[in-house]
Amino acid sequence: MLSERLKKAMAEASITQAELARLCGVKPPSIHGWLSGKSKFLRGENLLKAAKALNVSQQWLANGIGPMHATPEDVKSEEIDLDSHPDLEPVRVVKLRLQAGVSGFLVDLDESEAAPIFFRSDWLRRRGLKSYNLVAIKVAGHSMETTLFEDDVVVANTADREPKDGEVFAVNYEGEPVVKRMIREDGLWWLSSDNQDQRRYPKKQCRDEACLVIGRIVHRQSERI
Repeated sequence: MLSERLKKAMAEASITQAELARLCGVKPPSIHGWLSGKSKFLRGENLLKAAKALNVSQQWLANGIGPMHATPEDVKSEEIDLDSHPDLEPVRVVKLRLQAGVSGFLVDLDESEAAPIFFRSDWLRRRGLKSYNLVAIKVAGHSMETTLFEDDVVVANTADREPKDGEVFAVNYEGEPVVKRMIREDGLWWLSSDNQDQRRYPKKQCRDEACLVIGRIVHRQSERI
C-alpha cells in the first residue's frame, strides 16, 4: 500500500510528519491522512513533492513499481513544475517488463516519451480512476488498426483487470505486452485484433498463466486522424 511505502521512506530518511508537512507545503493533518491509508489525497503535486523530500522514486512511491530510490536521471525527469496546474495529475509513458506466467510487472521510463501525459483531477474522478493505477504505453505493430496505430500511446487502468466482452486491454501474453480486444465466445475468452486481416492476426485464446490481464485501456493519444 502507498501508506506503507510512505512510512518506510520516512523511517529511512528519518523525517518526521511535521518535517514532511513543511517540505510538502501542507498541514500536518494531511500527512496523518496519507499515513492512515487515505492515499487519494497523496497525488499530483503533493506526490511529486513527497517523493523529492524523501529522496525516493515518484513511481515507486505511487504504485510500488521499480526501485525505491531514483537515479539522478530519474529525479531530473520527475521534477515537473505543477505550480501553475495543481489540478493536473501526471501519468508516465513507460515500457513494460514482463515474464511469462508472472502477473506482476516492472516498468522502465520510455525515453522517447520523456514527458508524462497529464489528466485533470476532475476528469479522473468522474471516471473513478486513480492516477497511481494508470500506466501509459506505446502500441506496437499493426494488429489493432484502424482503431489503434503503431506508436499510439494508450493508458491502461491496472486496477481494472476483470475481462469485459468487447473492451480493449493491455495483456501480458506469454511474457510479451500486447493490446487486444477481449471477446467472449462459447464460454472462452479470446484476444482479438481489430485489423481485418485475420489470417495475419488471428485471435488467440486467453487462458491460464499464458494470458494475464494488465489493465483496461481507458485513454489513447494518436497522431492519426
